[in-house]
Amino acid sequence: MSFSLLQKLDEQLCRALGCVNRSVSDFAAWKITSVTLSPESAREGLKNASNQSMLQVGIQNRLALPVLFPNLEISLTDAEESEIKKIQLTPQEWLPTAWQESHSDFLRQGAPAGEIFSSALLISLPQNAAGYRVRIFYPEK
Repeated sequence: MSFSLLQKLDEQLCRALGCVNRSVSDFAAWKITSVTLSPESAREGLKNASNQSMLQVGIQNRLALPVLFPNLEISLTDAEESEIKKIQLTPQEWLPTAWQESHSDFLRQGAPAGEIFSSALLISLPQNAAGYRVRIFYPEK
């Protein structure tokens, strides 16, 4: 109750002072809830030449207010844990298209409080890929 009162006061102050009212960018707001990488060839029963895999990622805005969407980074490693490929995805690339279409101003408004986002991304793996890491980040401005 008091939080929503403070938000209204903040909005009024912002209107009076002419400040830019945008969502915050807070790395600590995000929690990766799940990550799974499975080969597409296993689904199809074939070995495809492009070594396509499906990366399924779930992340959640844990704050009680909207937060700007982060970028995702997938680091692919070989058997010795050496990085062999890095893939960086903007919110427009990793957020589901249907969600983007229903929230046309999502880049400015940010992720709603508490919302969990699940994405399935098709990526090509190098032949010697043995592991992966997923992290979220905000790019340098």
